[in-house]
Amino acid sequence: MSEEALSPENSRRGRREAANRRGAGAGVKGAIPQLPRRNTARAFPPMEIISADEVEAIHHASLRVLSEIGMDFALPEARDMLRKAGANISGERVRFDPAMIEKLMKSAPPKFTFHARNAENNAVIGGPNMLFGTVGSPPNCSDLEGGRRTGNQADYRKFLKLAQYFNCIGFIAGYPVEPVDIHASVRHLEALRDMVVLTDKPFHAYSLGSERILDGIEIARIGRGISLEQLEREPSLFTIVNTNSPLKLDLPMLRGIIEMSSRNQIVCITPFTLAGAMAPVTVAGAIVEQNAEALAGLAFTQVVRKGAPVIYGGFTSNVDMKSGAPAFGTPEYMKACIVGGQMARRYNLPYRTSNTCAANTVDAQAAYESVFSMWGLTMGGGNFIMHGAGWLEGGLVASFEKFVLDCDLIQMVSEFLQPLDTSEDALGVDAIREVGPGGHFFGAQHTLARYSTAFYSPIISDWRNNQQWEAAGKPEAAQRTNAVYKQALAEYVEPILDPAIREELDAFVEKRKREGGAPTDF
Repeated sequence: MSEEALSPENSRRGRREAANRRGAGAGVKGAIPQLPRRNTARAFPPMEIISADEVEAIHHASLRVLSEIGMDFALPEARDMLRKAGANISGERVRFDPAMIEKLMKSAPPKFTFHARNAENNAVIGGPNMLFGTVGSPPNCSDLEGGRRTGNQADYRKFLKLAQYFNCIGFIAGYPVEPVDIHASVRHLEALRDMVVLTDKPFHAYSLGSERILDGIEIARIGRGISLEQLEREPSLFTIVNTNSPLKLDLPMLRGIIEMSSRNQIVCITPFTLAGAMAPVTVAGAIVEQNAEALAGLAFTQVVRKGAPVIYGGFTSNVDMKSGAPAFGTPEYMKACIVGGQMARRYNLPYRTSNTCAANTVDAQAAYESVFSMWGLTMGGGNFIMHGAGWLEGGLVASFEKFVLDCDLIQMVSEFLQPLDTSEDALGVDAIREVGPGGHFFGAQHTLARYSTAFYSPIISDWRNNQQWEAAGKPEAAQRTNAVYKQALAEYVEPILDPAIREELDAFVEKRKREGGAPTDF
């Protein structure tokens, strides 16, 4: 390694210290107020809005769906594996005996560690822990200057830099915006290389056939600089497997499960069940379908490899019955989110959910729908939060301004979940004695000692008085978040990467590109 790479500013420690200075808070002129990198965990039990008996009713209804109706598995290899495990196969239709599902679900681990190339970004998935990821997979992006536009690599890289910059983002949840200007056959190679180079946080590969997943596994291994044996011991990549609701798993998704689970990497099974469209119009009926599809996929991961790490995914919402458009951040979404958490805990599994909204711009609707989503997933026991920052327009757009707004919301959730300090000093009796009746606490020693850390310092909230706000041009949330995202990009520091790893990474990507990458038809 060169002397330049070992210099204090380029060392991992030096860059970490620079990042900590950058996020020191509002007391540093020009700094973006950030909470330190820390574990976010609930100190209280998740909310339950249905009874234990109702949870069991959904469970048994789901087992009836899988045993009486069944689920289509499009991949012959998957059906062969399920037949050997005891499932009833008729054409593509697979029917599961309830006892088979119950047995397979017992082997899935309740929690596990998700490993990053920077060990400081390793995260325990499950239990009371919460980890927030970026938005993933929108075909378009937007900001105030450029408006709504097709996803491209330049904007994709900007989102990765924001994900690295903000401490509250724990993982890369797929492509924050689809880089459509890269050919589909090699897009995954370029995009995953960018993830390794521009961030040191754990990331995702798409289950779009064996080639993309195998390339993703190898890139994750190279990025961490470890052997295949160590990678198999230490899950370092995750994939989302969406069922084709209702009741089907297609070829590329099943290949993804086989390649990932057989190598002990993380699979999150997530049905996309919109009540009234791809699922029954009642919330309870939609959750029964969600649960049945999730159980079928989760059971298959355990057929592939007993003990493979999995996440129970919930993504049930409703549609607007007049237009058929998906609706998010609704009361129905919140109910489904909380009940989904109850079902995940019924199987003792980590729970994936999402921060979503249906707003078309960064406005009050975007904020309140995301707040409703955040409230539901926080109180509902979410562990692994997809689309944590940047989601707009029902998932069709990744917004730079919304990314910053959501980071503020995530930080608020994190601060809300910190335990309350009830030490003798925090109880403040001496401060009350010092001030006495009729005084004020602005100048009290108790206050002054906590001046810069007493309360959460928001990223974008404006505490100036009306005259100052008018003098500044009456900036609204979109203008303030626009300025913050640009400042974050200007202050971004690329994480250190061993030159030998970078060389191996580039060699692998270029080799696979010469070989043609991955097929574009399935």
